[in-house]
Amino acid sequence: MKQRTLKAALFDLDGVVFDTEPQYTVFWGSICRQYHPEHPGLEHEIKGQTLTQIYDRWFSGDLEGERASVTERLDAYEQQMTYDFIAGFEALIAELRGKGVKTAVVTSSNQPKMESVYRYQPVFKQLFDAILTSEDFERSKPDPDCYLKAAQRLGVQTDECIVFEDSFNGLRSGRSAQMAVVGLATTNPVEAIAPLSDIQITDYLAVDFDMLESLLQK
Repeated sequence: MKQRTLKAALFDLDGVVFDTEPQYTVFWGSICRQYHPEHPGLEHEIKGQTLTQIYDRWFSGDLEGERASVTERLDAYEQQMTYDFIAGFEALIAELRGKGVKTAVVTSSNQPKMESVYRYQPVFKQLFDAILTSEDFERSKPDPDCYLKAAQRLGVQTDECIVFEDSFNGLRSGRSAQMAVVGLATTNPVEAIAPLSDIQITDYLAVDFDMLESLLQK
């Protein structure tokens, strides 16, 4: 069997690069209690879904007219959020880039959200060879479109890539792209994401280049 080389690491954003999921739970908890009081805990069910998916399922019909208001509130909320790296992330990125591995963010977040990220973390852009956002994709996760586009952008083959994801839709997207998948247990428990990922981690403190490249040989 051909020995495969790790050439690209592709990261989702929330719950993968940044520990932001608890903040989104607060925001969506408020929204869900206002618009869907009949469905307690809905904010936990929609974790990892894109805004379009949330709107299609929960803000259609009589609530479709509320989408603009929710979007405005979300944009304002994201501007004051904190964007702190998950433990060990910066060290892993430094090691990967030192080994010649290309790095990219592949997120369903939009450009206004990313501007807030750049203000909070001025070094962010320097960590990645490419940053792909919702504006770059025709189809949302779990479709593999976003990860296939990222591989193309970086000039690598799918079997030379590793995807880092936390949500079910994101994990399925990486799987469908036929890439190795690392599951972050920051949004869902380890046992829930295990069937959709090759290994499961809670942070990057014990992750290194050799461990990741070994995943490509399985």
